[in-house]
Amino acid sequence: MNALPIRLLAGLLLFGGFAAAQTPEQRLAAQRHLLKDWGGLIRYGSEDAEIPPPKAGENRVVFLGDDVTDQWGQGAAAFFPGKPYLNRGIAGQTSAQMLVRFHQDVVALKPKVVVIQAGMDDLLVATEGVIAENYMSMMDIARANGIRVVLASVTPVCDCYTKQTGLRPQGKIIGLNGWIRDFAARSGAVYLDYYSALAEGRNFKKELTGDGLLPNDAGYGVMAPLAEIAIVEALKR
Repeated sequence: MNALPIRLLAGLLLFGGFAAAQTPEQRLAAQRHLLKDWGGLIRYGSEDAEIPPPKAGENRVVFLGDDVTDQWGQGAAAFFPGKPYLNRGIAGQTSAQMLVRFHQDVVALKPKVVVIQAGMDDLLVATEGVIAENYMSMMDIARANGIRVVLASVTPVCDCYTKQTGLRPQGKIIGLNGWIRDFAARSGAVYLDYYSALAEGRNFKKELTGDGLLPNDAGYGVMAPLAEIAIVEALKR
């Protein structure tokens, strides 16, 4: 079996974790879409094409990520109003899928900084070695195009509402965050530690999440200033 079918299978397995609440027709439509556009290039393709180049002196930032990034701004917590920041999150995506769309959704937009927030969904289908290769590839592409990099931690989970730690063991999250932090230090990227601000022990603070997996508005309120500090630091480098 070659790499593409394996990745498609991994995507379908990942999809299964989010499909429980959907009707059979919705699940079938989503599966067809995943097979046709595994990398998620359609989601932002048309919008990307309409975005003009940055203005002189503009510190454009792209947030590339998964569910945590995708949901930012969907509730009362706005996504950095007034800032030249672009949200390029897609729920359910792994770092491999983000790598596929890195040129379209990051490089082509000519940002000064990219904030990469991945790993949550990788824990369902990939080894740390595979995740590391995807991170390194995205870093190489960013460097080749003069884009500074911020690497965000994986956010914590808790069983506060439903069982979350079975699919995403807390020890694995801590281990992956340790690798991301060390890789950021080795590569000259900025490490953005959401985890420490959102966690109490190993658990997502209940007041900062509505489901034990994703931040709520209060959670995003904690994350936003941390992201701003990391971006400022990246711009200095």
